[in-house]
Amino acid sequence: MTNRLEALEDWAAGLLGQLEPASRNKLARSIGQELRRSQQQRIIAQQNPDGSKYAPRKQRNLRGKQGRVKRKLKMFQKLRTASFLKVQGDGNAIRVGFTGRVARIARVHQYGLQDRPERGAPNVSYDRREILGFTESDFDLIRDLLLKHLTSSNERDT
Repeated sequence: MTNRLEALEDWAAGLLGQLEPASRNKLARSIGQELRRSQQQRIIAQQNPDGSKYAPRKQRNLRGKQGRVKRKLKMFQKLRTASFLKVQGDGNAIRVGFTGRVARIARVHQYGLQDRPERGAPNVSYDRREILGFTESDFDLIRDLLLKHLTSSNERDT
């Protein structure tokens, strides 16, 4: 994937260098928003960037728990909302990711690390679930948005 990203970056570098800073900022914001939508749709579908399903949740011992237990909730429902999944874009870079405490939770799942589910609990190894990542369609989306922006700005200039 990084080779494909580097190839896209090399191809777009010359074209982006010709744009004015305000136009580059506008393009970066629009690409970032579309990438966020793409990541949100993938999180809704519970899929890794390679198309495989997320590892299922581990079963918990709920014997002592009283009241209704929701077992069929999808993972990361709140993480995918715009209030947690942030987009930052300027003329030089586009960033789609999490900040603060949510970023720590996302990082644990992204890389399959160990963490404590609650204070005082023992460490738990989490399965790897790639919340953020590029798919082949994301590369096509970036290329198409870039070409669309460049052709529309050329039409305005002539």
